[in-house]
Amino acid sequence: MLRFFISRVIQGIVVILGVLCITFLLLKQAPGGPFQGERDVPEHIRMQQAAMYGLDKPLPVQLWNHIVNFATFRFPPSPKTPGRGVEEIISQGFPVSAQVGLAALCIALAIGIPTGALAALRPNSLEDRASTLAATLGICTPSLVLGPVIALVFGLKLRWFNASGWYDADDWVLPAVTLGIIYSAYIARLTRGGLRETLAQDFIRTARAKGATESAVVFRHAFKLACLPVLNFLGPTAAGLMTGSIVTESVFQLPGLGQHFVGAAVNRNYELAMATAAFYALLIVGFNLLVDIVQALLNPRIGFKEDS
Repeated sequence: MLRFFISRVIQGIVVILGVLCITFLLLKQAPGGPFQGERDVPEHIRMQQAAMYGLDKPLPVQLWNHIVNFATFRFPPSPKTPGRGVEEIISQGFPVSAQVGLAALCIALAIGIPTGALAALRPNSLEDRASTLAATLGICTPSLVLGPVIALVFGLKLRWFNASGWYDADDWVLPAVTLGIIYSAYIARLTRGGLRETLAQDFIRTARAKGATESAVVFRHAFKLACLPVLNFLGPTAAGLMTGSIVTESVFQLPGLGQHFVGAAVNRNYELAMATAAFYALLIVGFNLLVDIVQALLNPRIGFKEDS
């Protein structure tokens, strides 16, 4: 298990370094710069500002400085947000996105797994067709459409929650429900497909031939392997939900981290853009590592192998 863990950590470090390099190169290739705005800044002032933030150095030196700063948690100041470091922006926005994302993940699992399991246990029935139709509609409905509808009904019409903003303790409910409904459709499809495939395996027929009850066959034997596709999906999904959905946070006007992903790139905020990209990559690597460990525990055929 130690070799398994070390190999995954090394792979994760390589992935994060790759994300930093690609993000840095894309930002540098984009037109404009952090000191370009509506007002024309004299050239000598612009050069002084570039020297102050280390932007006058060669690109490899700038990239290396960014990597060293992120590795040592010494985040550089940003010319676009004077007086606020990127670590302060992330620390303020991430709790909002994490609260909404965790609630949305719980809602998606609570709806998607039972719905998919019911459809798998009753193939070609009314329940199967209804759940498949509902899952297809959920997958095809973007949050840009579902979010305003939920805000209109429960926020403006019924007035159960605030339609937008982050003021009360229950302001996470509507955006979490929006994301949870959408992602529950994916989980339902994956659960249905995984459970149908697992129930057709030879060891399931053997368990039934030995006299095991149907509930024991489903929950003790089939469900562990049927959850593996869902686990694979949860790694990047959990990271994406916890770092904030850009569209959903914009619809409900949330001060989360999602707004900074696009805003940093549009405003040429190099430091914040690289920090948010690295933070997102770190979460994906961490959740995928957790998923690999859980998969190895659930599936004996995988095990803690270095090349698994």
